[in-house]
Amino acid sequence: MKKTLLYIVFALVAVLPTACSLDEQPEAYASKKEIFSSEEGLHSYAYSFYWAIPSLDNYPIREASSIDIAACRSFSGYFLDGAYSAETSTSWSWDELRKINYFLDGLHSEDCTVPDDVRNHYEGLARWFRAYFYWGKLSDYGRVPWFDHCLSNSEVAEMYKNRDSRDVIVSHIIDDLDYAYEHIKTTSSKNNTLISKYTALALKSRVCLFEASWRKYHGEEGGDLTSDDLFAECIDASKKLMDSGVFSLNRTAYTDQFITTTGAYRSLFYTTSVVTSEIILGIEAWLDYGVTGNANRHFNSGSYGNGYCLSRAFVFTYLRSNGLPFTDQANYSTIPFKNEFSNRDDRLRQTVKGPSYRMNGGTSLNKVADIVNNVAPTGYHPIKFSEDATSKDNKGKNENCYPIFRYAEVLLNYAEACAETGALNASDWRKTIGAIRERAGINDSNGALSKLPTRVDPYLQETFYPDVTNPVILEIRRERAIELVYEGLRFNDLCRWAEGKCMERIPWTGIHFTALDTPIDINGDGAADYYFTKKGVYEIPAEYKNIYVKILPEGSTEQGLYADPNPDGGYDLRYELALRRKWYDDDRQYLYPVPAQIVRDYANLGYVLDQNPGW
Repeated sequence: MKKTLLYIVFALVAVLPTACSLDEQPEAYASKKEIFSSEEGLHSYAYSFYWAIPSLDNYPIREASSIDIAACRSFSGYFLDGAYSAETSTSWSWDELRKINYFLDGLHSEDCTVPDDVRNHYEGLARWFRAYFYWGKLSDYGRVPWFDHCLSNSEVAEMYKNRDSRDVIVSHIIDDLDYAYEHIKTTSSKNNTLISKYTALALKSRVCLFEASWRKYHGEEGGDLTSDDLFAECIDASKKLMDSGVFSLNRTAYTDQFITTTGAYRSLFYTTSVVTSEIILGIEAWLDYGVTGNANRHFNSGSYGNGYCLSRAFVFTYLRSNGLPFTDQANYSTIPFKNEFSNRDDRLRQTVKGPSYRMNGGTSLNKVADIVNNVAPTGYHPIKFSEDATSKDNKGKNENCYPIFRYAEVLLNYAEACAETGALNASDWRKTIGAIRERAGINDSNGALSKLPTRVDPYLQETFYPDVTNPVILEIRRERAIELVYEGLRFNDLCRWAEGKCMERIPWTGIHFTALDTPIDINGDGAADYYFTKKGVYEIPAEYKNIYVKILPEGSTEQGLYADPNPDGGYDLRYELALRRKWYDDDRQYLYPVPAQIVRDYANLGYVLDQNPGW
């Protein structure tokens, strides 16, 4: 839903009830009769729920400072040693749920006089948003209290009850999404910016895969729902969406007067209108009303951005176009940047700036990764969400759309759930992983598209998932990380797989270069791009001061770039934070802490609210 439509709605009818916490009653600026006596009233109120969907401004960076495979200058304190505690946590909020439950209660009150099919549709919509709300709570906190109605001030014991089991939460989420799928009448909307019945299937696929994996890899199989039960729910929801025939992988490359790096994959994040063939739910800009994105500022600005960039450790996982691992090659770690993108998975050049990348702004400008100004310190500068027009930089005027749910994720969910239960066959592989790889320009000369993998990639296993020995699971995880990078799912994936140590272990390595104290032409265009040196800027030749990159000495505790000697010659960049990344041995970071003040508030009133382990 375009955010601007919400401004219009609220200008016409102010119906949003407000409440800050569980002990406050919502107060609506319109009467219940005004809200619930007509479809127009329900429609206006229900639009308020869309504020829960990520916006154009925060979507591209919502996980960019909190994943293992990408570096940044300022990392989330949650993953830094001693920088986060239950005392600093403040995120225990329930106001959105109260708005939803207020609406659901009203739909079943005497004030609601609309026809049953209308009421059921809006109930389905509200229950989708309740499931979405609780999905966020489940992934953040695990067990939380389940509330199915808007609490009154007299329901003190219910208001301050302890947390319900994961079984209770997940069962209710599934019930809500099943109801939403059956009763939401919307099957499509203008540019798929509204919740449809298929969005219910997509969210159910995501939630059930998460919870099934959590139970399997965290050894929490003692509830009423087993991991296999939940994998089966994921498979069912995914297959219904796949069998509907409504969605398919986009295979059209978008072009405009500025874009220089084209491709069907990048187009999903570049077009001004949602690519509805693949995107199940998307968000769009509306320039006339000032609704625009900030991706170019986030990714291309040294002052506004945070130095977001991919690590070379992750870039190594992109396959060659023949379907074989890049790291199978002799001396792969010294292959120069200008050759790294040749004969590779096409998503690589559509995700980061390659050697032939250009930006346009009246004249054609070569734009290698900006290491000099600390914009992309590792040298793998993201373009997945940016536009190629320099006029968008530092302006906050991005007009490109973003997907919230898309078909490729559903294919990945289906493949993983089938593989985890031993049900994945070659046909399933071909229509899921094979199809995604084919879109990325990978061919089937070595069976990468049509055959189940039988060989473990030692680099992928040793670097990322040392305890995984199943080659099929490893390859699905490879594809998931590459296809969905920066889309907000990576940390949840690590949590459900119990792979949190990746947050500390994966090195933030950067580009390979041949020598210190010499001008480096990284992309082979004949112009020097960087001058890496441990010397001060005043100690180097004047002609290289504009491409000066400071390399810190080993043993330093400063934040910045280091150069690791490569055993086969040259150096590899590595970015380090002043406060080192930390994953605690007690695994507390799999769940956020309940804010300590909330736990004390409960205790002061004579109630108990459990804290998560380790906090």
